[in-house]
Amino acid sequence: MSMSPSRLDSLDWARLEQQLDQDGCAIIRSLLHAESCDRLSALYPQTEPFRSQVIMARHGFGRGEYKYFCYPLPTTVERLRTALYPRLVPLANRWYERMSLSARFPPSHAGFLEQCHSAGQLRPTPLLLQYGPQDYNCLQQDLYGERVFPLQVAILLSEPGQDFTGGEFVLTEQRPRMQSRPQVLNLKKGDAVIFAVNQRPVTGVRGDYRVTMRHGVSRLHSGKRHTLGIIFHDAT
Repeated sequence: MSMSPSRLDSLDWARLEQQLDQDGCAIIRSLLHAESCDRLSALYPQTEPFRSQVIMARHGFGRGEYKYFCYPLPTTVERLRTALYPRLVPLANRWYERMSLSARFPPSHAGFLEQCHSAGQLRPTPLLLQYGPQDYNCLQQDLYGERVFPLQVAILLSEPGQDFTGGEFVLTEQRPRMQSRPQVLNLKKGDAVIFAVNQRPVTGVRGDYRVTMRHGVSRLHSGKRHTLGIIFHDAT
């Protein structure tokens, strides 16, 4: 396996939660080895592992393309999704409590998928994205249905400065009655970023309030960029 459970166990999850509370995102450096990144990137031209392909320009999403995996997911993708979910559940439930949202998330990903499937969300959402020169991804959110897990993970599979230039991962935070705050994240090959899917709580002088997060990718100048997206809820 390309990512062992002990790798996740060794991480400082209290610090990661603190960063997510502060910024709505947190980076895990070198979650995947370079060889694993290359194997995942090499899946993109294939047909069999995927259920659909999206050309972004046709939908006004930007420029570039991506493919959604079908079930059964590739082993690395399945193990990442299954292993990351329970480590994010405590924060997800705490966020929902702070935002006065009634839903709570079960401890296992299998239990959460049962909820998604009962709500008619049956299609897997992990995806592989491919960008070339002048491609970009508009600011957006990956929601897909009524059941939404509030955190997701993106793993950069290409090396900045070597495989591509430009193409930075961008997050924006829309705050009530204030202008949006942007963040540009410096990711290397194999790095993972955990970030808020939609809304997250922020502590203010009168208690918690909600901010809305969106994510995207700035324009590539040259080369090719692949990213693995791990979304925990399934789609309608």
